Amino acid sequence: MFSIEHEFDSTVVTLVDEGAAHLQEDIAINLFEDCITIEQLDPRTDRMQKITLSIAQAEDLAAALDLPEGVYRIARDEDE
Repeated sequence: MFSIEHEFDSTVVTLVDEGAAHLQEDIAINLFEDCITIEQLDPRTDRMQKITLSIAQAEDLAAALDLPEGVYRIARDEDE
């Protein structure tokens, strides 16, 4: 299950782990104009862990989900 919410400066996608045993904490993905952050509570430390991706890294990740094993480079416009 997931939800999508539009905030003032970002779009927030929350992923909820549903199902049987070994469920993970919810993941919040914040999509900003210049980066994407991924946050998840670490139950061992009771602290929120955050990863920040550039837009290019997020595009690479999205492409990687549909590709076989290997090394790739996405062709991007010269002005980026």
